[in-house]
Amino acid sequence: MAEVKKAVILVAGLATRFLPLSKAVPKEILPLADKPIIRYLLEEALASGITDIVFVISPGKKNEILDYFKKSPKLEKILKERKKEAILAELKELDELVRSFSFSFAIQKRPLGDGHAILQTKKIVGDEPCAVFFTDDIVDSKAPCLLQLLQVYKTCQKPVVALKKIPQEKISHYGIAATDKIAARLYKIKKIVEKPSVESAPSDLAVVGRYVLVPEVFDYLKKIPFNHRGEIILADALEKMTRDGKIIYGQEIEGEWLECGDKSRWLHSFFYFSLKHQKYGDSLKKYLKKYL
Repeated sequence: MAEVKKAVILVAGLATRFLPLSKAVPKEILPLADKPIIRYLLEEALASGITDIVFVISPGKKNEILDYFKKSPKLEKILKERKKEAILAELKELDELVRSFSFSFAIQKRPLGDGHAILQTKKIVGDEPCAVFFTDDIVDSKAPCLLQLLQVYKTCQKPVVALKKIPQEKISHYGIAATDKIAARLYKIKKIVEKPSVESAPSDLAVVGRYVLVPEVFDYLKKIPFNHRGEIILADALEKMTRDGKIIYGQEIEGEWLECGDKSRWLHSFFYFSLKHQKYGDSLKKYLKKYL
């Protein structure tokens, strides 16, 4: 029984919806409260039993990601001299998180779709199953989102897609899964319809950016053609698999789905985590009351 120990994190996107800010700051480093988006993903990965992280990056982006994670002895020396114990404790916590993983990097030279980005990791992932994180999606939950998928995978050894029920007015903005229900929160996926109208939507189950993939998915990604936008898309490969009779499961996840795909949704997520923050939440609530 193959165990999932590798996770692919897609950070090669252009982040055009965050321009001009994203010219200088990678979207993945933008904060949610006092931690960057990328750290939430690593914490979820660690809590789900992942030991190897594969970043898919664009050319020249490696240093921008590493700058956040790498140690800074000179800075730490200054903080020690100034007796900044609380800040040093936070840096130590980050260092311990980083040392929990082995990191690899795959380069996507051009933005040719999420499926193309995943394909660039094939040599690193090898013939093993892997998890995939889309950085637009954060899930705040008691049981880590990825762990919820891995529990399904442990039983079925098939691809697993994260799903979440959404209101009707939001259906046309997401990929929506057509499914057969198997058990509470567990579905067999028949197809994924990209941004359907409310009238034509096959369900109210939207695809969240968390997946568990098996090596066979890479074979399909190699075969499917570029779409009308010149991209290879993971959802297209999964749909082709279902047409060929392959089984793909969907797990309706528990937890709050927070999005960071554009400035508006990122701001909503920023305030969600900020208002919940143990240290800053109460103070922020009092401050906001002055202006609301």
